[in-house]
Amino acid sequence: MSAPRDEQQPPSPGTDTEALARVLRAAVHRTNGTASGLYVTEPGHPVLRLVALCGVPVEFAEPWRRVPLTGPVPVADAVREERLVWVGGPDDLARNYPRAAVALPYRLALAAAPIPGSSGPLGALLLLFPGGRPQRVSPEEVETFVALAHDTGRMLEDTGPLPLPAEPYRIGLEPDGTAAEPADAFADRLPGGSMALDLEGRITFVTDAALDLFGVHREQVLGTLPWQSLPWLDDPVYEDRYRAAVISRAPVAFTALRPPDRWLSFALYPDGTGVSVRVLPAVEDPSAATALPATWPTAAGRSPRVGRLYFLMHLAAALTEATGVADVAEMVADQILPAFDADGMVLSVAEAGRLRILGHRGYARETISGLDGLPVDTVLTPAGRVLDSGIPSFFEDREELARVYPGAETVSAKMAWAFLPLIVAGRTTGCWVLSYEHPHEFTDDERAVLTSLAGLVAHALDRARMYDAKHHLAHALQEALLPRALPEIPGLTVAARYLPAVHGVEVGGDFYDLIRLTDTTAAAVVGDVQGHNIAAAALMGQVRTAVHAHATAAADRPEEVLARTNRVMADLEPDLLVSCVYAHFDVARRRVCLASAGHPAPLLRQADGQARTLAVEPGPLLGIERDTAYTVTGYELEAEDILVLYTDGLVEHAGVDIDRSTAELVAVLGAFRGADLGDLIDRLVRHAYPDSRYTDDIALLALRADAVHGSRGSG
Repeated sequence: MSAPRDEQQPPSPGTDTEALARVLRAAVHRTNGTASGLYVTEPGHPVLRLVALCGVPVEFAEPWRRVPLTGPVPVADAVREERLVWVGGPDDLARNYPRAAVALPYRLALAAAPIPGSSGPLGALLLLFPGGRPQRVSPEEVETFVALAHDTGRMLEDTGPLPLPAEPYRIGLEPDGTAAEPADAFADRLPGGSMALDLEGRITFVTDAALDLFGVHREQVLGTLPWQSLPWLDDPVYEDRYRAAVISRAPVAFTALRPPDRWLSFALYPDGTGVSVRVLPAVEDPSAATALPATWPTAAGRSPRVGRLYFLMHLAAALTEATGVADVAEMVADQILPAFDADGMVLSVAEAGRLRILGHRGYARETISGLDGLPVDTVLTPAGRVLDSGIPSFFEDREELARVYPGAETVSAKMAWAFLPLIVAGRTTGCWVLSYEHPHEFTDDERAVLTSLAGLVAHALDRARMYDAKHHLAHALQEALLPRALPEIPGLTVAARYLPAVHGVEVGGDFYDLIRLTDTTAAAVVGDVQGHNIAAAALMGQVRTAVHAHATAAADRPEEVLARTNRVMADLEPDLLVSCVYAHFDVARRRVCLASAGHPAPLLRQADGQARTLAVEPGPLLGIERDTAYTVTGYELEAEDILVLYTDGLVEHAGVDIDRSTAELVAVLGAFRGADLGDLIDRLVRHAYPDSRYTDDIALLALRADAVHGSRGSG
């Protein structure tokens, strides 16, 4: 936990937040929990902000002060999915939220309940429980959690929008003046004890016997954090024991060495008002398992706070999930700026002697435009010097910056800066700048942790740039292999989409095409080559070319088009298979003939609103056997009938029956009453993937028989 800095503490709730304090205290008392917290949605941003925390120090929630709604954390899931999220213990946390488990390695349970509002969720109510409680939650408890969330929602709507504080409010479990005196509370918890801490970790009571064991005077320790006033306890391992006691509400014991040779045993007994500590001379061999390392120095010779260490672990786990450069920049800004009270950041890389800005936060757009592309000058600018030397630079105010770099221009109103090198494989690739709107003293702890974080950010950014480059290449290749535009077919209105999977960067093998054959006939084809790689893309290009050529030669015989394409596939002897559906349209007669090579059945929406799948007998996949015959199925069309051809990425989902997902799409198609086929495709895709995270490539082609010839196609 970071050392307290009273001048930076958020104000205690006043009359405008008394209702908030009452709700959070009631939530703890009614559920027999240990702590509660309130998250609200930030106006205009898909982000949850921690507004207040009751029962544990705010520093414990440092990695989760601002949470993206898409983030893998319980409160985000609760709001996004509008459901109660229950985590019964450490195993549940590690299984369902591994990133959070890294930073919370304690015995605890938690619940996150969405807070309902008149126009959607207002945020989430978070409840923490001690370890050792039953892992399963009872129906009565669920009702209580939901009722508390409704009470919180009514409070928020009655009092109006809460001001979002720079720091979350700290709310005690008891109102001011109602808690017992520290000495009395200590006596209630542990008769004859030696020391008491409040939930912030400060020493509120200490006996003469404890002072003798510590070798200090009362005024040296009272009101301080033990790891501040007793230097031999300034070790993250000891602070972690305190955190474990406060969060799990379970007794914790450890042994520590008071220099030069006196071992002391500490037993911590927590409850909802503080921690009672029994301190005795150690009687066991200090080399036993209870003995802990005496020091863990940083490069600056000081021990890092355990909260910072868990923050590093949490961020490292988070960065492994980031994919593109934008993801890394967003994650760094969301996680690191609030943790270090910073107001701005700039991520940049050196390219051809110039700084290229990849991400920023807290700067005006015109300021970033002026900085982007500036030449790297190792003499005049701190960023240039950092790139040249690989050594971080810290400037606590403008005067210090001007003294070291008198020729450097200050293009923003920032007052303090940290310039950190981004180093990959021993090479400085860029510069990361953290900035402050007020003068800021960089402690040894902050300098060490920020330097370590820069290494994590550098490697994540390097991976992300490679990912973006591959993704761009794959996207460009895919676009080159698909038709640039669909031809105009009199009597048909057409729309098409290709949507690549969001995971990975390999090019896919899904394709579509529309071929004008004569003035009154056309062919439509949708296919899917097995795999996601360059080989699949190359084969897709060959198959599309073969279909196009054979469609021209065998215009009105869909079965012959597939048979000839299959023979080409067999001659190529590929290791991949291809599914395909081919539709021949006679626009004048309003008739469509379909042939399928193992492809999902097309969907039809009739002009009267009825929708169904079309029974098309699927032949073998292309490339299995050279001499294969395919069956043709014909259907009459009415004006305004809509035919939808698609690949299996639209209907195949893990754990979901394909017949069920297809039936749901038929229902969506039948409910469509618009005229824009592009809007229809978007609705079908949104139903299949509400979060827009496509697990497979999707190709769709929608065609409508027009009442009057001459409608234009669209891609």
